[in-house]
Amino acid sequence: MDAKNFLFILSDQHHRRFSGAYGHPCVDTPNLDALAARGTLFKNAYTNCPICVPSRASLATGRYVHDIQLWDNGHPYDGSIPSWHARLREQKVLCESIGKLHFKGLGGDHGFHNEIEPLHVVDGVGDTLGCIRNNPPPRDKVEELETAGGGDSTYLKYDARCSAHALNWIKAHNNDKKPWALFLNFVCPHPPYIGPCEFYDKYKNEEFPMPPQWEPANWPTHPAIEEFRRFFSFTNGHTEESVRRVSAAYMAAVSYLDQQIGRVIAELEKSGLAEETRIIYSSDHGECLGARGLFGKFTLYDEAAAVPLIMAGPDVPKNKVVNTPVSLVDIFPTAIDCVGAKLMDKDLPGDSLFNIANNSNTERTVLSEYHALGSQDGSFMLRQSRYKFIFYVNNPAQLFDLEEDPLELHDLSTDKRFSTLMRDFEDQLRTILNPEEVNQKAHKDQKALIRTYGGEDAIRLKGAFDHSPTPGEKPCYRIH
Repeated sequence: MDAKNFLFILSDQHHRRFSGAYGHPCVDTPNLDALAARGTLFKNAYTNCPICVPSRASLATGRYVHDIQLWDNGHPYDGSIPSWHARLREQKVLCESIGKLHFKGLGGDHGFHNEIEPLHVVDGVGDTLGCIRNNPPPRDKVEELETAGGGDSTYLKYDARCSAHALNWIKAHNNDKKPWALFLNFVCPHPPYIGPCEFYDKYKNEEFPMPPQWEPANWPTHPAIEEFRRFFSFTNGHTEESVRRVSAAYMAAVSYLDQQIGRVIAELEKSGLAEETRIIYSSDHGECLGARGLFGKFTLYDEAAAVPLIMAGPDVPKNKVVNTPVSLVDIFPTAIDCVGAKLMDKDLPGDSLFNIANNSNTERTVLSEYHALGSQDGSFMLRQSRYKFIFYVNNPAQLFDLEEDPLELHDLSTDKRFSTLMRDFEDQLRTILNPEEVNQKAHKDQKALIRTYGGEDAIRLKGAFDHSPTPGEKPCYRIH
């Protein structure tokens, strides 16, 4: 494969189904749809952890969360583990970032030649309150839902600046003699659930499908999911009006994101770089949007753990849908492959998406895991072929047939017909990791971090911020 420029666009909290390319009946995403039409859409792509900081650390390093031991939003990536951006820089490939990285920051070296207006974790520390997993203070997210609607936000303004930075960057590098890599990061459609009025006013009156199991009568009673509901104060349920209002605001933010991406792609074409640049779009994780009584991410159901992933470029298969399971750890070898660099790290679990696009293998297995706020113990997901297996430490496992049951409404774990498959999945998981040992290690590291920052009482007293502030903005702490 010839070396080309690499433009990697990452959003934050984009529910895979909320785009035209993935079949949503209402949300307008003409630029992502056009990208998919001229490229390859990965139907079964997953984050390796459904929360920001560990997901982005895993993406950077090409390694699973349990390997890098960056468990939660209080354990940010600091550059000490090799990243794909560092490997490109070592091999004299220009590699820069624009926008949200959610790394440690504070002048650290994360492997880029330059970081343009980066958004990192607060004070290089992040959310330490989330490290308290035994008897944690609940976080009331209900107010955030009540304020959802049309308007403006610092995140919307920030994304507009990021797209403007990207336009200027492309103009500045349209005559480069060697391939480059640009990592462009948007925050949308991450909460707060505020979308531009030009889009929100359209969506607020739209009839769109309600999320699966949104009504309390249909909530799954799995103890791990009930724990999430209690932690985020969602136990009273939500009205149809509030779910629709939040969803409309979310769709408005998605359309705004698509608009910013369209600006960047148009500049690539205007600069004559479209045929010299391979593009990948994805997100760090999804969003529940009321499914199973939850908002936010955190779970290993598809609304939170699945991500959109679209790839296009001059030699990328056009208008192709790939069913092979993939995940964000595949970005590392893909980036190396794209620009013609040498893959130095031979023990990575991922594979180049260019290889996968041309050699589909539905039996491929991907892993996601979760060790952060709202969970008392770790959980692990394997996706292979039509099935998804979720293993919970100290709670019952789950099994879903996503071909017959794409919304994951029917847990097959207690069906005797699937007992052998359940055992096979657990055996496969244990060849990758020991879930009990990993869970124990996560708890140990989190307790150590709590001690580093003064103990539980001090961390509880400081509280937590709802969302990471944009550059120059101060975090607003709340006691929970």
